[in-house]
Amino acid sequence: MSTTFTLDTSASRAHPVPEPVRRLTVPAIAKRKGGEPIVMLTAYTARMAQLLDPHCDLLLVGDSLGQVIYGLDTTVKVSIDMMIAHGAAVVRGSCRSVVVIDLPFGSYEESPQAAFRTAARVMQETGAAAVKLEGGAVMAPTVKFLSERGIPVMAHVGLTPQAVNALGGYGARGRSEAEAAKILDDARAVAEAGCFALVVEGVVETLGRDITAAVTCPTIGIGASPACDGQVLVVDDMLGMFERAPRFVERFDNLAARISDAAARYAGAVRERRFPTDAQLYR
Repeated sequence: MSTTFTLDTSASRAHPVPEPVRRLTVPAIAKRKGGEPIVMLTAYTARMAQLLDPHCDLLLVGDSLGQVIYGLDTTVKVSIDMMIAHGAAVVRGSCRSVVVIDLPFGSYEESPQAAFRTAARVMQETGAAAVKLEGGAVMAPTVKFLSERGIPVMAHVGLTPQAVNALGGYGARGRSEAEAAKILDDARAVAEAGCFALVVEGVVETLGRDITAAVTCPTIGIGASPACDGQVLVVDDMLGMFERAPRFVERFDNLAARISDAAARYAGAVRERRFPTDAQLYR
């Protein structure tokens, strides 16, 4: 399948520059081990994908959309239909980045065959290039099964949000020697099984560094280590859309305050009959 697209600008909100764009590929990302740092952000809508696409190598349609978009308390409640709807929107809104879609809780853990059916549906209905799943050594056979059948897999170890009920919370992992050793073994297992990249989340910094040195695929950190081969954040956290965010987040803007201010100014203009003006009316 060709990875070259021409952007359609016939709609008023489409990309403004009609030029051929070649999308990055999974093999190109896999070769970035130890090279130029990989930039990844989450995206859930077509418009956000348009804005992030020029700056990112990977766009992750994360099951974090359950909390960010739908106001759920955990990612465990996210459905496959949610992921497909938002995944298709992000693919439509992007033209350069590799789009990766989370497989939601309960859709892949039963067996490699169940995971294949879910992943195949996700890729067919969205056009995404890869899927992401959580878990270490126990998921290695699934990573291998999918990879050998043409489905690129991004793995995820450390703090795995879908397992929050078993972990007992969202605290950093790897503080004890035993837990650190287990997570390191998990990372090695999924890397050897064939994942093209590995998200390392919420671990003590030395463990993030050790994992990056131990595996041959690129690591993408989120609350891990600057030594990782790339970094990812939830875009709404990075933009400052929430009052609370994990410790590992840096807010690069305070968009929540700016949106609130704009809404207040709009409300004032309406109540004082300063909007609409002649400029917004049809004569």
